[in-house]
Amino acid sequence: MPVSATNVASQSLSTKTPDRTAAAAKQTTLNYDNFLKLLLAQMKNQNPTDPMKSTEYMGQLATFSQVEQSVNINSKLDALLTSSTLSQAGSLVGHTVTSADKSVTGTVISVQVANNGLLAHLDNGKDVPYEPGMTVS
Repeated sequence: MPVSATNVASQSLSTKTPDRTAAAAKQTTLNYDNFLKLLLAQMKNQNPTDPMKSTEYMGQLATFSQVEQSVNINSKLDALLTSSTLSQAGSLVGHTVTSADKSVTGTVISVQVANNGLLAHLDNGKDVPYEPGMTVS
């Protein structure tokens, strides 16, 4: 009995929950150890009459190394961005701010770092997002 690839894909997708999908995505992430295991399996199972050239292995290793370095650079940039955001947050405390639309003014008593940026908590109980057009004095 032929089975349609579309039916199999839709059945497997419909039975997955978001948690299972996230866990599966996390498990499928290729790290350096997994890459080396795959490379060794490739070497063990290659055609003995037409073996892979060593330059091809070195090319694969170099490519993976570049990807790994890119991931490391991205994590360093994320840390730098977080540090910059925290520095901006610290510099707002004690200053008077006015929202971009000029509707809210007050002295910043604390700052919350959220996923979408900084949120200044004012002494009058209101919150102001740190955004372009905001006045700090």
